[in-house]
Amino acid sequence: MFENHLSMEDIGADNWPNIILWAAPVMFLLVFVEWGISLYQKKDTYDKKDFLAATTIGLVNVGISALLKVFTFGVALFCWNLVPWKIPATAWSFVACFFAIDFARYWAHRVAHEQRFWWATHITHHNSSKYNFSVSFRLGWTQHIKIIFFVPVMLMGFDPFVFFICHQIAVLYQFWIHTEYIQKLPRPIEFFFTTPSHHRVHHASDAHYLDKNYGSTFIIWDRIFGTFMPEAERPTYGITKPVTSYNPIYLNFHEWSDIVKDLKKAKNRKEVFQILFGKPGDEVIKNRELRERAERQRQTADTEVVSSSPSGPTPVLVSNENSLLKKED
Repeated sequence: MFENHLSMEDIGADNWPNIILWAAPVMFLLVFVEWGISLYQKKDTYDKKDFLAATTIGLVNVGISALLKVFTFGVALFCWNLVPWKIPATAWSFVACFFAIDFARYWAHRVAHEQRFWWATHITHHNSSKYNFSVSFRLGWTQHIKIIFFVPVMLMGFDPFVFFICHQIAVLYQFWIHTEYIQKLPRPIEFFFTTPSHHRVHHASDAHYLDKNYGSTFIIWDRIFGTFMPEAERPTYGITKPVTSYNPIYLNFHEWSDIVKDLKKAKNRKEVFQILFGKPGDEVIKNRELRERAERQRQTADTEVVSSSPSGPTPVLVSNENSLLKKED
């Protein structure tokens, strides 16, 4: 049944352009331009150690992406071969595929903030207290498992080449929105597209800014699904529990390590599920231990009250009984 199905070699996937690699020199140039402007203006926009950590994380991620290229687009090709309908590569199919990918990216991004397991794949992008072009390099090394969120798009029948190009453009778009030097743009653009102003809110650790503006290219998804918030005061960047390390390995795996520690302390399947798929910051184990400690303290207090009470009943003098202290006539 698979005799007429195409393979990676048949569609020449090895020769498909890597747009992100082509754009890399321009991105690094813009990073250094932004850094130079911040130095000239005496702003604390960049930190050398933070930049080196972001660059290392980004370069390793590019290597991982290259190693997984065959698998990733093998999945896309498998899905394309699986469905009986095909959407040919036309200008309109590129537009439709890009919107479909961006819709999937919205939900992948949102779930990555709402469930701890997926947050562990994404936290690397947020654990910098800086906000500049180089932050866009900080893509977690385990983020590639989120391919599962894009399978529905692959099953829509788009040509694998169309999916490949649209996916790269969607990733590349993220670069320019990581800056404080671009303020609010004209209202039509701010209404429809994700802009630096929108994404600054997303990178904030301030309580009122949390879990807002998930849109990758289009902010309309946030407006539709109620997660949009405009930028007001300047955000405080980073995560609610700041990290102090610049070690790329730690920055990629500290949340995974914390998850494993919590799983080892889990008492039942319900706690395992809550640890993996509850909201980040739910502190399942810590809250349970606090409840247990409070219960032990309550029981100890009750025991002390009981032990301080008289051991036997207190005698009561009935009114018609003669008092032993009263002499009989």
